[in-house]
Amino acid sequence: MLNRSLATFMNAFTASDYTIYPFATTNSTDYGNLRDVYMDAVFHPKLEKLDFIQEGWRLEHEAPTGTQLKLNTASDSEWIVGSDSTTPIQFKGIVYNEMKGQTSDAGYLHYSRAQQAMFPGTAYEHSSGGDPACITDLTHEQLLAFHRAHYHPSNARFYTYGNFPLEEHLAAIHEKINGFERASIPSVNKTIQASETFRFIFSLILTYNKSVSPPDKQTRISLSFLTNDSKDTFETFSMRLLAYLLLDGHASPMYKALIDSNLGSEFSANTGYDASTHIGSFSIGLQGVKESDIEVVQNRIRSVLEEVRQNGFDSKRIEAAIHQMELGQKHKTADFGLTIMHGITSGWFDGVDPIDQLEINKNIARLKQELAEGKFFESRIDKYLIANPHTLTYIMKPDASYATNLASEEHKRLTKKLDALTDADKSEIISQGEALMQSQNKTQDLSCLPTLHMKDISPKQKRTVLDHSGICNTPVQWRTTSTNGITYFRAISTLPTLPKELKLYLPLFCDALLSLGTHSQTMAEIDDEIRLYTGGLRASTTISTNHSDINHVEEGIVLIGNCLDRNMDKMYDILTKVIRDTNFDDTEKLKTLIIGNASALVNSVADAGHVFARTFAGSSLTPAMASSELLSGMTQVNFMSDLATKEDLSDVVGKLKQIASIVLKQSSLRVAVTCGEDAVTQNENALSRFISSLPEEQGQPLSESHLFVPQFRKTFFPLPFSVNFSAKVLRGVPYTHPDGAKLQVLSSLMTNHFLHREIREKNGAYGGGARYAGLNGLFSFYSYRDPRTLETLDTYTDAVKWVKQRAFTDQEMTEAKLSIFQGIDAPQSVSEEGMLQFVNGISDEMRQWRREGFLGVTQDDVKEMADKYLEKAVQEGQYSIALLGESNDKIAMEQGWHINQWGEATDQA
Repeated sequence: MLNRSLATFMNAFTASDYTIYPFATTNSTDYGNLRDVYMDAVFHPKLEKLDFIQEGWRLEHEAPTGTQLKLNTASDSEWIVGSDSTTPIQFKGIVYNEMKGQTSDAGYLHYSRAQQAMFPGTAYEHSSGGDPACITDLTHEQLLAFHRAHYHPSNARFYTYGNFPLEEHLAAIHEKINGFERASIPSVNKTIQASETFRFIFSLILTYNKSVSPPDKQTRISLSFLTNDSKDTFETFSMRLLAYLLLDGHASPMYKALIDSNLGSEFSANTGYDASTHIGSFSIGLQGVKESDIEVVQNRIRSVLEEVRQNGFDSKRIEAAIHQMELGQKHKTADFGLTIMHGITSGWFDGVDPIDQLEINKNIARLKQELAEGKFFESRIDKYLIANPHTLTYIMKPDASYATNLASEEHKRLTKKLDALTDADKSEIISQGEALMQSQNKTQDLSCLPTLHMKDISPKQKRTVLDHSGICNTPVQWRTTSTNGITYFRAISTLPTLPKELKLYLPLFCDALLSLGTHSQTMAEIDDEIRLYTGGLRASTTISTNHSDINHVEEGIVLIGNCLDRNMDKMYDILTKVIRDTNFDDTEKLKTLIIGNASALVNSVADAGHVFARTFAGSSLTPAMASSELLSGMTQVNFMSDLATKEDLSDVVGKLKQIASIVLKQSSLRVAVTCGEDAVTQNENALSRFISSLPEEQGQPLSESHLFVPQFRKTFFPLPFSVNFSAKVLRGVPYTHPDGAKLQVLSSLMTNHFLHREIREKNGAYGGGARYAGLNGLFSFYSYRDPRTLETLDTYTDAVKWVKQRAFTDQEMTEAKLSIFQGIDAPQSVSEEGMLQFVNGISDEMRQWRREGFLGVTQDDVKEMADKYLEKAVQEGQYSIALLGESNDKIAMEQGWHINQWGEATDQA
């Protein structure tokens, strides 16, 4: 259905005690189609054995069949199938490989395993996604039995949000479940007696973390407390607020005590209040800790709790927290309905009325009353966090052999299963592998599935009415619309040409603006003001490829903020002082910032390795991607990791001051404001004061601008992952080129009809496909958590041959276009309206022209694109490849590969 719909969201999620299947669309026919298919899939799935072994796990030879792709047919690929029992038997399966990838993420392990240890004997002691060591014990029969026991309307909840008629939803749901009898559902234990003190120590390290902080600062620790029954919605509301007050931001007492003190680099992944379980839990933890400081961290946490119990919170901090809730209710995001759904689901399955969970104003009114009576939060700290017998201390210690131990465990588990195989079992493995391959190669008959048609795609691009003016010689874009009394502000300051060694500091500079404080105020004081008067302020780098020339790039710094209209002056005043007066000389805060940023960057690689691979591969092909690699790719990860090891930061301070003297000047600025009609004049006056406060002079180029020359290379980053990430990237065309729309349709066809099957279903990767990015003009292949990366690289080449031989049906062409318009016509948050024009200079007229291009793409067009761009690039070697993952001797022995060891300076264009 992904390709037969205009769905703006389709997915499935697994929690410890429920699964949820959400979708979203703006088309009423589509909504009905998806609802019917989802309900049929949930309540009447086939769950065939071959589906189980493909998606779950199986034993299979490394090369299950002697297969060779034949591309001499106009219909589909043909395969020669023949057993190859000479290759070793392995564990395979999509979910199995996905969860192996998850175990490479130390943050995920800390969160999930701390929760499991916190709730022994309950549904929560199991990994909701599946533990690889346990997945291989699951049988197909157990899966069928579980579905029969739990997937029944008697055990289901239905949620809808939007402006389609509720009566129609209810009637359709009634029709689908009317044939079921009420069933008795097996109970699931979710309750644990809060009478025992736990202590659990778990040893782990991902060896690449050693480059982020000193080898002796690799320990993670958290203290967790069992708290309230989720049925008490006011208590749940109060505990969420308590977590905010204790933990959120530079002014929070735990941030000051644990992170500002440099006891650790950042909070642990499980830090905060978790209401997803029947009985909630509250965790406070830290990572990047010396093992010798474990007791110090525990004592510091308990000391802060005792201090807050005695003295309470500053009234302004509580007021700021309530203000954030008020803003949150007024700020309507594009996925507002999905956000509500996620917020109510856990409690709903525990018997909590969803409406009660949404009564924010009622809870705020009661909170104010309770606060007036005194000692409100102090009593909860005492009850739940100090005098609580159900406490878990969870510690993760360095273990350089962790990855080796995982591999050893898997080998022993596999050997045990292999030793138990009979000759008949071995024959079954071969025949099962052949049957699976034949099933995967078989063209599915999708005619039973409902679909939208070309007529369901509007030929007209939705227009956004914008006004333009000038204030203090600065261009201002105005979007006047209903905003619930909120002003949204965005400003871009374009950068002069900077040398690479200075450009690398730009992300740190942006973060420093809102992390270091000024010469007259601490960051804690400024952070309190930001939370009291705004919905948040952010500074970051921005990179934009010219819509008519992919060799031309604009680099800048973007400032983003929003506030209630009544606080507009305050927001602009805060922005002014952090731009003009940030105290870069505060090296203690700067050190904390650097260590935290480096840790966050490194942790993100395990979760989004395909993005890092795609960025690095593209960095040798266009100047925009070269800049992206410097500012947010592996080059930046390595740079920040190295910076985190420096004791003397005087050179860093000098670089940041140098950047401050160059950027954020009046003459380099353009501004966009989205607000209500009644707030325009007030914004004009406030903007005038803000812009006038900035220096007028233009920053001068510090290095010469060079003509960008594409380079083609293959790079491998060995990392301690159980699975891998890959990308192969080629140059395309700019946004306004007529071939751009054709290339994007081509990428959709390749993904949906070839790459998904080959990369995910056959190779066992969790995801992969082709992507054409219209804004930067690059065509990329990618795979995500991929156990067979080298085979996947061959698949990318085969995909080009496949397109040239494939005869696409009209339905397949329609599906490719539907999948593209899912993104084009997706709802936007009001704050994002007009931003394509503001950031990239792409007008509604350009978007309409490109829309017509998409609608007019033919089969001949996509074949021409495959020949003109992809085949040509393959034949001439005009592409770049990047792989991230476990060490691979085959790559090391092949010529043409650059092996980029962790911490090594990247050879970046």
